[in-house]
Amino acid sequence: RMLGRVLCTVVLVGALQSLAEASQGHISVVLLGATGDLAKKYLWQGLFQLYMDQVSSGHSFTFHGAALTALEPGQRQMFDVLKDLSCPPDEAPNRCAVLKDQFLKLSQYHQLKTAEDYAALNREIQALLRQEGLEEAGRIFYFSVPPFAYTEIARHINSSCRPPAGAWLRVVLEKPFGHDLQSAQQLAAELTGFFKEEEMYRVDHYLGKQAVAHILPFRDQNRQFLDPIWNRHHVERVEIVLKETVDAKGRTSFYEQYGVIRDVLQNHLTEALMFLIMELPANVSRTEEVLQHKLQSFQSLWGLEKNSAVLGQYQAYASQVQEELQEAQHYVSKTPTFAGVLIHSDSPRWEGVPFLLTSGKALDERVGYARVLFKNRAYCTQSEALRDAGHSQCKAKQIIFYFGHGALDTPAVLVSRNLFQPVMPKDSWKEATAQSDLHIFGQPLSDYYMYSPVKERDAYSVLISNIYHARKDFFITTENLLASWGFWTPLLDSITQQPPRLYPGGVENQHLLDFEMVSGGLAFTLAEPAELLNPGGQMPSDYKALQSKFRQSPLVSAWPEDLISQLASDIENTASRSVARSGQFHLALSGGSSPVILFQRLVRHHYAFPWKHTHIWLVDERCVPLTDTESNFFSLHKHLLQSVRVPYFNIHPMPVHLNQRLCVEEDRGAELYAKDIMALVANASFDLVLLGVGTDGHTASLFPRSENGLEGAPTVVLTESPVKPHQRMSLNLPLINKARQVFVLVLGKGKHDITTLLSRVGHEPRKWPISGVSPSSGQLVWYVDYEALLG
Repeated sequence: RMLGRVLCTVVLVGALQSLAEASQGHISVVLLGATGDLAKKYLWQGLFQLYMDQVSSGHSFTFHGAALTALEPGQRQMFDVLKDLSCPPDEAPNRCAVLKDQFLKLSQYHQLKTAEDYAALNREIQALLRQEGLEEAGRIFYFSVPPFAYTEIARHINSSCRPPAGAWLRVVLEKPFGHDLQSAQQLAAELTGFFKEEEMYRVDHYLGKQAVAHILPFRDQNRQFLDPIWNRHHVERVEIVLKETVDAKGRTSFYEQYGVIRDVLQNHLTEALMFLIMELPANVSRTEEVLQHKLQSFQSLWGLEKNSAVLGQYQAYASQVQEELQEAQHYVSKTPTFAGVLIHSDSPRWEGVPFLLTSGKALDERVGYARVLFKNRAYCTQSEALRDAGHSQCKAKQIIFYFGHGALDTPAVLVSRNLFQPVMPKDSWKEATAQSDLHIFGQPLSDYYMYSPVKERDAYSVLISNIYHARKDFFITTENLLASWGFWTPLLDSITQQPPRLYPGGVENQHLLDFEMVSGGLAFTLAEPAELLNPGGQMPSDYKALQSKFRQSPLVSAWPEDLISQLASDIENTASRSVARSGQFHLALSGGSSPVILFQRLVRHHYAFPWKHTHIWLVDERCVPLTDTESNFFSLHKHLLQSVRVPYFNIHPMPVHLNQRLCVEEDRGAELYAKDIMALVANASFDLVLLGVGTDGHTASLFPRSENGLEGAPTVVLTESPVKPHQRMSLNLPLINKARQVFVLVLGKGKHDITTLLSRVGHEPRKWPISGVSPSSGQLVWYVDYEALLG
């Protein structure tokens, strides 16, 4: 009766008041990958800390280390690690010795390879519980293994090693959780086939760092001070930084696949950002509310563009890759080891505030922090010497969550004394005495209220404790994971062929990696050095927009970013000319995904656009409520209208939802829209119509062999789409052809076949409706990117 003897021994050292208290139930912890690096460095120590903290909680424990290694060598390797476990400095030596001895006795090694191995482990746990007369509270399976092994292990646990009904299961997963949105979706789908969402705990160890974990409690406990100033009117910018002095040597096989954005920014720094910018729930202890508010913050972020990032790579990286991966001498890697990324939110609280996320290897110092810098509206008349003597309002105002390392070498929370004295929980954070010789962001420590943890704890110890307490708000849910990858994947796709700036590493970097915010994006402040990374061929930026003809009309062709830039400029110029001529600009916009990046470009780069004099019309609409995510108006509002100042009365959504019905002919929605156009648009001639092209040659919601919309008087019609939602409302071809100008935007390799076909066919709108676009007294211009044009 091994477990009983252990419990009795713990009782003798005063850790349990009585053996009866163990009746709350038994917890079996299974550490998969028990002899790996992560387990050796952090996980076994974290599990021992859990045992020390919870030995008197009423739960009993056993710890099962597991790996693919055979029993004897695996057991030897595991117990070599366990013998080196340590207690915190404040733990009494006698108690520490007893607890460590008991922890070793409660730990055992298993070789887990097959379904039968997992079934045998299950039988062993059940036999132990019967023998000791204990109820099972639950099981924790910690996956400290590569993600490619997750699915097979999940299958074995689900089929052979689940706890019985009434006991809980918690499965702990280590990153990386995919490589992009598609791979994350695939892995998530596989895991949800075996585990419920509430059973999965995805670890981001940064959420266990004490300064990061305290961001939400700090905001909650200091609402009275922060509520008036935690917004775009007072915050100048937010910086979240993780700098490392080490390089990727020994890890290049991982780094070549992931790079710094996937390794650090997509997870660690993004999670810290969410804690800073999410709306505070009424109760920050309510896990569901916290997770929901985090998700809403993701949804408020602007999509990232190629110019949202600056990228670097330390010079020795290429030779390390060649050596470790046996690559050829001429092999060139475009993997970034440094990145700075500019993020914006369109939420009412944060609109216009830049969030800067920065991380890199081979930099000049090791440090991590989140810094909120406030605007300073003060003007101080006293001399600088007098100003420095006190806590002048002219000094910088900031709040810093210091993750560790760096000049302070400890987790800390710092608040400028000219802001407020924060409320901090005295049982876990203590006010630190200032070291006179230290400066943080150019200011002496005496300018801050500074707090550090009463007891420093390793991030994994914190997270393992949160797993035990089922605190899911410290972990990444499937929904939040996919939201994060959905946000980062477009940027990652856009930079695959972008050569990073080379930097020497360490203090020699000097100002080479300094960057600044320029035209809604980022750019390095110094010009590129002479030694450039040669990608071995021309890059998209080497090409300029090509001007020629397509279907006897002007053609503008370029790489997507340059093409959208040109199109946005042309739309603004058209708008300005129209306003100068008639005092207003009538713009009709299509739905679909292609215009989204155009809308974002107009929002971020075209501040002189005459929105005040612009009327926005829709070329077509799906017959769904305007609040439905499939609605063209919903997308238009999300990506454009809510960010620009178009007068309310100048916005004209199509009336697809009348009398609580969708596109019913008797409601005469199409007729109403046509009448509005006739009443407001001179001669029913829009100043500009923006169209796209479908792979079948449709445009607007005018489809091949359509019964309505291809001929007749200029008007608005109801049409049928071959794909859901089937019902549509659309301007007809004669009305489109009355426009002064029509721009057609065609993007992506998927449009290459239809583009090629259209270059060869004539005027055949019944087969290809786009071929019928030919303004009677206006101009047609095609904007086609290289992939659509050339394949």
